Amino acid sequence: MKNQELHNKILIYTRKPNEDYTNSLSNSIHFAYGDGTGDFQPLNENYGILFPLATVDERNVIQEKGLRNPYIFHKADGGFGIIAIRVDKNGNEDEESRGQLLLWTSEDLIAFHFLGLIRLHEDLFIREAVCDYEEKSGTYVIRWFSREGACYCNRLTSLEDFNSISLPEPSEPYESARTEVGIPDITPGNIISVTEEVGREIKLRWIPLFNEEIRIPESVCVPSKQQIEEVKAIAIYTDGSTREKNVLWDVSGIDDRKPGTYRVKGRVIQEEYQFPLASGYADPVILPWNGKYYYVATNDNKNDIGIYVRESSTIKGLFSPGYEERIILDYNEEKGYVQTFWAPEFHVIGEELYLLFALGGKAWGPQCHMMKLKEGGEILSARDWEEPVRVKRSDGSPLTQDGITLDMTYFQADKVSCVVWSYRKGIGTPLDTGSMLYIATVDERNPTILTSDPLLLSRPLYGWENIQGTINNEGPYPLVTDDAVYLTYSGGAAGGYTYAIGLLSIPRGSNYLDPGAWKKSSTPVLSYYSRNDVYGPGHNSFFRDYDGTIMIMYHGETVLTPSGTRCSAMHRVHINSNGVPVFDLVPERDLNRELAEVTMQVVIPSFSK
Repeated sequence: MKNQELHNKILIYTRKPNEDYTNSLSNSIHFAYGDGTGDFQPLNENYGILFPLATVDERNVIQEKGLRNPYIFHKADGGFGIIAIRVDKNGNEDEESRGQLLLWTSEDLIAFHFLGLIRLHEDLFIREAVCDYEEKSGTYVIRWFSREGACYCNRLTSLEDFNSISLPEPSEPYESARTEVGIPDITPGNIISVTEEVGREIKLRWIPLFNEEIRIPESVCVPSKQQIEEVKAIAIYTDGSTREKNVLWDVSGIDDRKPGTYRVKGRVIQEEYQFPLASGYADPVILPWNGKYYYVATNDNKNDIGIYVRESSTIKGLFSPGYEERIILDYNEEKGYVQTFWAPEFHVIGEELYLLFALGGKAWGPQCHMMKLKEGGEILSARDWEEPVRVKRSDGSPLTQDGITLDMTYFQADKVSCVVWSYRKGIGTPLDTGSMLYIATVDERNPTILTSDPLLLSRPLYGWENIQGTINNEGPYPLVTDDAVYLTYSGGAAGGYTYAIGLLSIPRGSNYLDPGAWKKSSTPVLSYYSRNDVYGPGHNSFFRDYDGTIMIMYHGETVLTPSGTRCSAMHRVHINSNGVPVFDLVPERDLNRELAEVTMQVVIPSFSK
């Protein structure tokens, strides 16, 4: 590295658990950035970035894992390697991991590749380890201490070839690479230098975007006040991406009948939706339909019984006093509509409007259903909806005979129609599988029947998904762009502050039924660290308003509590400089209020009225 590039530093660390940041979160890999001044800034808002995968035992039960004592090093090719000791969910020694180290590689500390567990010894537990590339021998040297305090050394020719590792040999003790940097309540690891370019990209990825500049024309020549009011501002974000925003211009001092030069003041504004939008409404969805907006959600205020829909000509009208709300599917014991009217979603499938939701009878056990709006029907009219139909496999059998199914969603890309849902078996028992995401294709002419076998897409194997006694992958929802299908989903405690939104993505044109083609983010894209006033953001949906703005809806809580009142929330989805959606650009960072007051010169020409 060049000397001027050595000022960029990266610290690797874990956090110490506290009352709200549990073992499941703290026993993960965190990073901080240093610019050479001695101060380090936690990345990803001090939330874990790399979580170890859980294991699945012979009973199909998830065994959560954590990690400790991570170490980061430079690879021979200029990339990075990361090792850490795998521990159990409480941070204690893990028998499954005896004598082994977790190993990741990365080219940029933005995307990570988990290579697996590398075995250093057959019998000894590893207390801590370091790894560095030795140019003279062309090998990676792993030095480590056993639990008993003895020091050993293994050599590895290739990080990708675990068979190239040597047997352990006794070694001289080494000094710990841990460095205190002033970040409270962490267990620091080592620090490495990175190039200025790599450091810049790391900051852009792991420090949340925010509005750093507002640009408006220095001067405009317009013939009327009305055209002044149409002048917009450009908000510029830290990655260089932009967003056009409206300006409330004060034109009271302009007489557009008199030519001249004026100075006008304005205030940049953005449409904001205060939290909570609707108290006691979870899993929220908005549908733009025939010039109006329709809102549907799980209604906790009614004990999750019945499906209620609101209608308005504006989004804010859905949540203003006097909103119109009607029930379109009610309790009916005779028909088996008894409980768990969960997670209703509107989807246009083919040319028909469907409502996808879960429903249960007398015996608790929600299952995926769909019902279709009759031709020419009104959404708010219960009689204009066909009877609910339970979704079935291609052979006509239920989706499951031995568990629950819920949270079904739908997307179409490249003329392929898919449904994704959550399946869980053994809930509340020692054989709980946790909720898992499955995917299958359907024919849009009859989407209640699968046209392929269900395939497992994701299980809650990360610590943030498997937390506070909740083992969740649920609430999937698609955002289809020209380049990719983004499938958000939720993990963690569905009724608590640790609930968070994760992300699966796949390039357009891929085989959507190939689970290996989907990329899963190891850290949430929206959590209770993302937005100061919303705890447990999760179970989201997307829609485009009539201006074309992509909005993300979700529910959260107003206070940090293990279980509270779920309330609807919403903010804008931003598209970054790489054309990728950003889900955590919350309102306070979307527009910097300190930059909102602007001025502009206005010229009224002599040919005006």
